[in-house]
Amino acid sequence: MLDWTSWTGTAVAVGIALAAATAAVLAPHAITSLVGRRAAWTRDLYRRARRPWAVVVLIVALWIAASVTQPAREDWWPGVSHLLLIGTILAGAWLLGTVASFAFEGLLTREKATFTGADLRRRRTQILIIQRLTVVLIAVIAVGMALFSFPALRVVGTSVLASAGIVSVIAGLAAQSIFGNLIAGIQIAFTDSIRVGDVVVIEEQFGRIGEINLSYIVVYLWDERRLVIPCSYFTTNVIETWTRRSDAILGTVYLDLDWRVPMDAVRAKFDEIVAASEAWDRRSSGVVVTDSQGGFVTVRCTVSAKDSDDLWTLRCDVREQMMTWLQQEHPDALPRTRVSLES
Repeated sequence: MLDWTSWTGTAVAVGIALAAATAAVLAPHAITSLVGRRAAWTRDLYRRARRPWAVVVLIVALWIAASVTQPAREDWWPGVSHLLLIGTILAGAWLLGTVASFAFEGLLTREKATFTGADLRRRRTQILIIQRLTVVLIAVIAVGMALFSFPALRVVGTSVLASAGIVSVIAGLAAQSIFGNLIAGIQIAFTDSIRVGDVVVIEEQFGRIGEINLSYIVVYLWDERRLVIPCSYFTTNVIETWTRRSDAILGTVYLDLDWRVPMDAVRAKFDEIVAASEAWDRRSSGVVVTDSQGGFVTVRCTVSAKDSDDLWTLRCDVREQMMTWLQQEHPDALPRTRVSLES
């Protein structure tokens, strides 16, 4: 009969453990192959989670095999067993974080099929923030469990947390910039002040909210630059947003012209330009004279579009075509400076 407490028994036990671990790793692959055609998400989940699952299974299998054989009787085993415990905790956190991220990404995909526009941006922002909070929480709990597995640190940690003076220090640190940005990031996500995809103007810079993280926000500028701004900035400063309730937006084109400009002809040409443009959403358009001083009149052309990109295109088209038309058809309407000479 095989003596499991011998090194030969240990080798056999390790071999059995490795075989069991291999079977446990391959079992999800077989299940995914069977049900993957009807549930495509299982293939994606297996592809994402197979590495952390393999690490968890391998560590646990070796730990169990060694704990019932010869290594458990060696002086060095407590230290190795402790390392295997920490490895199991960290690998389990890796697996749990992977599964949680996959679940949130699936939820986000479903939301994209259900919502559009501002509602989609709001829900996407909230889901991304909750996902990051969940992953951070899993990581913090895993590190805490690993540290508290050391008896000395457990005693010190308990006494520290029980100390009112240290709690006061922690409260003071929470008011510092790092924790302030973290709280601001959560506040931004759930107060719906800004969302991923919103068009904003910050410090006279025009761009779109590209990423909302727990401590900072990345703004994608129109010229492909990136602004990385602390979350606290958005809770303490005025932000101009063009997509607060919807993507639809109004814009203006100002023309400084001579007093002899034929306004009826200008309005007719303007209507012709916007009617022919695919960027106009048919909501609003108009031409009015908003000022008349300094030898010029200011003509304001108002247009509307379904989003800021179309509005920019439409404004540029109106400005260019009106300028060209005035040059060709009504040069007298172009601005000019008059000088009166007296003999």
